[in-house]
Formats: sequence, structure tokens, C-alpha cells
Amino acid sequence: MTKSVYIASSERLVSKSSIALGVIDLFARQVRSVGVFRPLVQSLETDAVTKALLSPKGVNQPLESAVGVTYAEYAADPDQAIDTIVAKYRQLADTRDAVVIVGSDYDDFESALELDHNAVIAANLNSPIIFVARASERSADQVKRMTESAIDAFEGRHNTVVALVATHADEAEAGNIAEALHSVRDAVVAVLPNHPVLRAPSVGAQFAAVGATQWLGQSEFLAHESLHTIVGGMTLPNLLPHLKREATVIMPADRLDLLPGLLMAHRSPHYGPLSALVLTGGFEIPESVSKLFTDSTIDLPIAVTQGDTFSTAVKLQGVRGTSTSSPRKIEVSRALFSKYVDEGALLEKIDLTTTEIRTPTMFEYQIMEQARANKQRIVLPEASDDRILEAADVVLQRSVADLILLGDNARISQRASELGLNLSDATVLNPEDPELVEKFAEEYAKLRSHKGVTIEQAREKVQDPSYFATMMVHLDMADGMVSGAINTTANTIRPSLEFIKTTPGVSVVSGSFLMCMSNRVLVYADCAVNPDPTPDQLADIAISSAATASNFGIEPRIAMLSYSTGDSGSGADVDKVREATQIVRERAPELKVEGPIQFDAAVDETVAAKKMPNSEVAGRATVFIFPDLNTGNNTYKAVQRTSGAIAIGPVLQGLRKPVNDLSRGALVDDIVSTITITAIQAQSI
Repeated sequence: MTKSVYIASSERLVSKSSIALGVIDLFARQVRSVGVFRPLVQSLETDAVTKALLSPKGVNQPLESAVGVTYAEYAADPDQAIDTIVAKYRQLADTRDAVVIVGSDYDDFESALELDHNAVIAANLNSPIIFVARASERSADQVKRMTESAIDAFEGRHNTVVALVATHADEAEAGNIAEALHSVRDAVVAVLPNHPVLRAPSVGAQFAAVGATQWLGQSEFLAHESLHTIVGGMTLPNLLPHLKREATVIMPADRLDLLPGLLMAHRSPHYGPLSALVLTGGFEIPESVSKLFTDSTIDLPIAVTQGDTFSTAVKLQGVRGTSTSSPRKIEVSRALFSKYVDEGALLEKIDLTTTEIRTPTMFEYQIMEQARANKQRIVLPEASDDRILEAADVVLQRSVADLILLGDNARISQRASELGLNLSDATVLNPEDPELVEKFAEEYAKLRSHKGVTIEQAREKVQDPSYFATMMVHLDMADGMVSGAINTTANTIRPSLEFIKTTPGVSVVSGSFLMCMSNRVLVYADCAVNPDPTPDQLADIAISSAATASNFGIEPRIAMLSYSTGDSGSGADVDKVREATQIVRERAPELKVEGPIQFDAAVDETVAAKKMPNSEVAGRATVFIFPDLNTGNNTYKAVQRTSGAIAIGPVLQGLRKPVNDLSRGALVDDIVSTITITAIQAQSI
């Protein structure tokens, strides 16, 4: 039976859709298919909230299947509308393991009446309720009384309320609000703090609110959020200390002398990025000034309005955005839900049974959540590459890891601004910083003194970004490193081998791939590093791969692959695998391992029953160890290309601290995945 939950409120602007995104995320990690349903909407043809809720990868659903009836249809004939809502919901539920239902937005009906409509709909859909209340500018007692009243209405219609969520809470009141809600019902309680991004308007919405006409800047930047509004009425030296990142600055159009300084501030890592400039008063831009700025490359949106400065400021202060109107807001919503909601308790209340099947989408959600739960510091030494900057923007939005970028702060800030990226939460370090260079050089010279490395040679070496970043990991200034978009694999791995070294008891670094099949995730190794491993090295690769599997929630059942199964064959290649299997059993007796074993006997239970009956691994293997690089690399690519599997990696394993290598053709999504994987590896150390 399809499980569902109904997310409801008793007023507008509570960020129900933010909570819905978090629940979708949660469900997508537990089951194969998640649906979204909105019983009441303004239009069946277009609905911005529904569109945002359908955007996550775990939801593959057309708009028409996600909406019930319009407000007008419900008002005209409530009974017929209920029948239509129930029929559409059941049609969707028949195809989904779980459905997230999002109540109405309080746009058309009187508040008390609309609350009852939601209660009736939830009862007819037989869905437990998550009630969401807005806590901003309210005391704990006010939130409690409002929640009690709403729960009475829902329970009066025979609904069950399983969770109470307060949104936009002041940090100082969060504890009191949580305590008050706990006294209302035996339900899961969560209090989410106010986050400036969620209610921030877009620059385009601000321009529209004051009737402003864009003069300069990139039009795509109009979709960016504006977190602050600042009136620029001072001289530049006095104005600069008052600037805030992602602020819209209002200034009279006859104070164009401020423009050059504000444009420089926008690109400065100390003051920028800004969101927009609004020039007030309707003064005509002098031709000389217009020529100067039109000939310049300006990305910051600059608009002109006829209104005066005071009225413009008042109007802009009143503009509010919706909580799901941009990819950034969606990621902030997910991160807040993950951090402040007891997801395990909520799943238990909803009684959602987790499937044993693990799709690629489920795995992606799971590793994102795993990384987010305990954020690690990942250093990226190739910040001169646009793909790295774009991936960094995604990682920071998703709150997956804390990032350190290597390079010149001003150049990175300028390039991020040109690309429309927000990297203000990243730490930027210059690999030529004299103090750090000297510190790293002394450590490198000490570690490599047995090789005759002098302090002068060490200084030159550590200014290489790969060495600089690896030394940061070695000295615990970062928890992991991702490189290789520009550098070769050798240049990425070599510093790690020189002074990070391998895990105790492991003699070799190897590369595994996480193979996301249609219904499970497997580990293939070594597919990246060692051309022809010895039996000892093969055993090390198997043990390292088992640890990788465990890190990502995969129970390790190791198949030591060969062209022969059990004792049926002989020869040097089979003997190597047989010896490696025995070494694994001696070194790690707790691991389930079988070998030599053929690929078909490792994956197919029918074949396994004939070739290797009563084995804990045969037919159920999750970790596949190939006898050599030629076999491993060709096999993972063949499986990837012919089965549609998603190959994530290579994941470097066997090092004391995580360092991972990118393909020089890596896409932004590949880089994001590798950063996520590196963060999870760092968590386990």
C-alpha cells in the first residue's frame, strides 16, 4: 500500500513547499518512486510551487498528474471536487511507493474555511498530517495556541497529526517554541530557524516592484536573490563599511560618481558580490557616462527608476520571495530540513517501510545526506577551472561540504561574479602565501629528508597547487582533496604517496568505481591504478574495496574474479587469485570473500547454485575484484555503456586520508559527486 503524508498549514507564507522538498528528499532515500500531489491549485496548466516540487531527480512525473482541482472548481461543487481529487490521487498512488501531498496556499478562501477544506481532503486521502506554522515575530505561546486550534480542526475531521513544524523561527525563541509544541501532542516536533535566502526576493522581482528599467548588467542575474537593501547616500569611503554581500544598493541617479567604486566592491572578495544597483530619481544618464559604462564588461544588474530614494527603499523592503523559486532556495530548504528534523522519528510515525532495492537516484540522495550530516573540509587546488567553480557553487548550495579553493582571491571572486556563482561561503587560500609556503616547506623537507630534499627544493615543490593542497590534508587543515580536472592522475596521486602514505597494513593505492545499477550499487576494483597486481596487492585491493563499500552503506561480499570458479581451473592467473583470496581470509577473517570465481557465478544465483552452492558470496556479490587493470577497466566501461549503469569514480582507496582524482574531461556533476564521495571517506577516518 502506498504511503503518503499531507503537509498542511493554517495561513500563507509558512514555507510548506520547503518542508515538502525535505520530505521528498527523505522518501527518495527510502523507496524507489516518490510522487507529488497538490489537491488545490489556482491553475491546472501552470503552478510554480508544483513545478518546483517536481524538479528533484527522485520525482519523474508530469504536471497534470500532480494537481487535483482549481479553487474555482472546489468552490462551485465541493463534493464533485473531492471525488475528482480522490480519483486523481489514487491514479498517482497506484504507480508510486510514497506520495507527498501539499495543502493549499490560502489564496482564495477565508482562512478558517480553507483550513477545513484541507482537513476534509486529507481525511478523504487517508493521509497523516505534518502541520506547519510560521514562528517569525511570534512568541512560543502564540505558536502553541495557533497550532492547537489547527490540530483541533484536523482531528475533528478524523485526521492524525504526526508532526509539528515551526518555520522562520528566531534563534533565541527556537528552544521555547520546541518545548511548547512538545506539550501540544505526542508528535515529531521540529523548529527551523529563519534563513535569509528562503524569503529573499529575486532581483527581477525587485525591479518590477519599483518599475525599474534595466540599464546594464546580465539579464540572467535577475533571477539571483537579494538578501539586503541598502541606501547609498554617503561618499564611497563611508558607504563601503555598510555594504553587505548580495545586497541591492539604492542610490540617486545623480550620484554616478559612486558607480565605479560600487562595481569594484561587487567584484571584491571583501565587499561583494552585490545583487543589484537601483538608480532613483529618473535622472537622465549623461551620454559621456553612458558611453563609459556601456563599453565596459558589467555583469551586475543596474536599473533606473523614476521613484525617489525613500519610496523606492520602502517598496523594496516589502518585496518577499517564495521559498522554492530558485535552485538555491531548493537546496537551502533541503539542508534545513535535514539538519533540524528528526527524520528517523518521522519515518517511524509515517510507517514508511524502506525497500531493499537501491536505485541510482536513491543512492545519490543517500550520499548527499550522508555527507551533509557531518560536513568535512575539502580542498580544491584547481580553482582556475570554471568547472571547479561551478561545482563548488553546487556543493555550497547543497551544504554537502565546506570548501577551500586555492588561487588568487580577487581573480576567483571576479570569475565567480562573471559566471553568476555565489562562492562567498568558500575559503580562498593563495598557494603563494609566504607564511604557509614556509610552514609547508619545513614539513616537506623533514618528511623527505631521507631522499635528500633541501628546504630550498621543498619551497619550490610546495608552491605546486597539488602539493600545497595535499600538505593541507596532511596537516589537518583540510579533510580531503579533489584534483585532476587540469592535472594528470600522476600529479594528483604522487604527493599523497610521498607523505600522506597508505593506510597501515595496506601496501597499495587502488581505484574503485561505485557502479549504480538499476536496483543496487556495486563496487568494482581495481579499475584505475595497478596494471598487474601481485597476490598481496590484490588482497590489499579487496580489503580496501570492502572498506569503501561499507563507507557507502553496501554490505561487502567480495568476489575475487577469475576465468575459473573454485577448484575447476589452474594456471598462473587463477593461482594468483586463489592465493590473494587466502590472504584476504587470513588478514580480514570477518569479511565474506569467495575466489577464484567467474563473473556469472558471482552475480547470478542460478549459476551460483550450480558452480558454488552454499556460498555466502556467490550469486550475491557486491564487491568485484578484477585480476588486473586491463580486465577491470574494460569491464566497468562495458557494463556502464551497455547496461545504462552510472559509474561514479574512480574512488582512490588505501590512503590514510582521502585524495581523489578527476578525469580531465569531468563534467560539473562528476566533480560534485567526487567531492561528496571524498567528504564521506573523510568522515570514516
